[in-house]
Amino acid sequence: MILNITRDVITAFVGFSGGIAVGTGFVAFLSVVGIIPRLTQITKTISKLRSFERSVLFGSLFGCWISLRDTVLYLPNIFLVIIGGISGIFIGMLAAALTEVLNVFPILAKRVGIQKKIVYLLMAIALGKVFGSLFHWIYFVP
Repeated sequence: MILNITRDVITAFVGFSGGIAVGTGFVAFLSVVGIIPRLTQITKTISKLRSFERSVLFGSLFGCWISLRDTVLYLPNIFLVIIGGISGIFIGMLAAALTEVLNVFPILAKRVGIQKKIVYLLMAIALGKVFGSLFHWIYFVP
């Protein structure tokens, strides 16, 4: 009984810590890089800046809510095509905006004071993604 409670507390702590880390990284990414204002500049929709910000906010909240529940949406295939298309458009526009601000790592390295170690920073990010993906596929996908 005590072991189960301890395991549940540790699981909750790790999950909460991971959520805080991902959330702060996401907010830092959006605010430091300025991805939403740049996205509105590229698409020439600066007047819709608040709509973009609200869409990201509510989309993130909705995505978190859906991922924490066992929600099954019984939608016709046409809705799945529409949702997939909208998601693809957003990812494509986000990638286009990222190519415009790709110099974020040298700026970050200069501000933190690790200019000579930028290769290690990039390798840590790449290897973290690789090992995280491997762990996910080996552990969670049978």
